[in-house]
Amino acid sequence: MPRWLRDIALLLVFVGSFVGHLLGGTAAYNQEQALQSGAPPIGVWDFLGTSDFWFQSMQNWQSEFLAVGALIVLSIVLRQHASPESKPVTVAHASTGA
Repeated sequence: MPRWLRDIALLLVFVGSFVGHLLGGTAAYNQEQALQSGAPPIGVWDFLGTSDFWFQSMQNWQSEFLAVGALIVLSIVLRQHASPESKPVTVAHASTGA
């Protein structure tokens, strides 16, 4: 698979999740506002400018960065020389099948 195709696929996943959060968040925000104060619904573009949207987005991104960081750190720790959790560092991939 070409690198540019993979990059476009990842970009589409990111944009899709961002738009999905925007649409779902708008619906939930409007429902909550209607129940609490009877306020009229707002549009997607208006919700994009609210602190609720950005607070939720930052919480999601924070948890994702924490998960990716943990995977990076664990992959380094588990790959250390003589670690019982991984194959020997100096052995070729072809000889271990991994």
